[in-house]
Amino acid sequence: MKKILIYHLMLFFLLTFSSCVEIEEYENNVRGNFEALWKIMDEHYCFFEYKEIDWNRIHSEYERRINDDMSQESLFMLLNEMLGELKDGHVNIYSPFDIGRYWKWFEDYSSNYKQELIDNILGNDYQIAGGIRYKILEDNIGYFRYADFSSGIGDSNLDYVISKFGICSGIIIDVRNNGGGLLTNSDKLASRFFNEKTLVGYIRHKTGKGHNDFSEPYPKYIEPSTRLRYQKPVVVLTNRRCYSATNDFVNAMRYAPNVTVLGDKTGGGSGLPFSSELPNGWSVRFSACPMYNAEMQQIEFGIEPDVSVSLSDQDVQNNIDTLIETARNLLSN
Repeated sequence: MKKILIYHLMLFFLLTFSSCVEIEEYENNVRGNFEALWKIMDEHYCFFEYKEIDWNRIHSEYERRINDDMSQESLFMLLNEMLGELKDGHVNIYSPFDIGRYWKWFEDYSSNYKQELIDNILGNDYQIAGGIRYKILEDNIGYFRYADFSSGIGDSNLDYVISKFGICSGIIIDVRNNGGGLLTNSDKLASRFFNEKTLVGYIRHKTGKGHNDFSEPYPKYIEPSTRLRYQKPVVVLTNRRCYSATNDFVNAMRYAPNVTVLGDKTGGGSGLPFSSELPNGWSVRFSACPMYNAEMQQIEFGIEPDVSVSLSDQDVQNNIDTLIETARNLLSN
């Protein structure tokens, strides 16, 4: 019997290995692709129990809508709608003509972010180190903008930025609208704010086909960097579009000394991604390994800030970013 290889991308282990699982192949027709997708998710998706999703009921509901003569685009729309029942931004289906996605984790919330306000703060005289834009503000507060954890940050980049900010009374790390990227970059940045090895969370892996078949929790630690580390107060700015690796970064920083998380609840996205393929060649990505905070609480639906702040309409009219100004006042005092 033919097999489909499912490749499990283990970002937690710094992309050093992958594992594969074999499942039966289904016929390459409308019904076969539907059943293959449902089965892949049934055996490998990791949040059924936590989100209280009745996947069998969803199978029955969507199976009734299957028509053997439906077009590829109609099938794609149906499969994407079914995956939307999981309410997970890490769940995508990929075809040659579209990418299915679930974006309501941020669409139904205020953004608390405007690029023009960031541009106003940075002006034209900011500096760039790898994926970081940074500047010392007039009140001797360092401002550090990191918009994408997929953008590279080297040790020398961080050495220079932290050295530059050594004269500041505190720094603002702005990760709003950062949709994630590499966990290695998240951990590398966080390590500059810890002075001792610190437990920041746990991860579990699927060990069987049952919805609740998981390994024992495996602890995740942040090891302090052996290079320059920042010792003064830090404020991390967040909003709903802080997702995936950014969610992980915010969770870690909550356990660092002298750090305050300010802004809005993050978007979540704590499941490590798993990829598979349908008989027709479409691929599907989904959460397979749940991550928790150090208290073994789920962070899939986001992390609450220490200080909740939203953009003020009046401030926006005056070209002021409320979150940045609040952070500056907090650090100045």
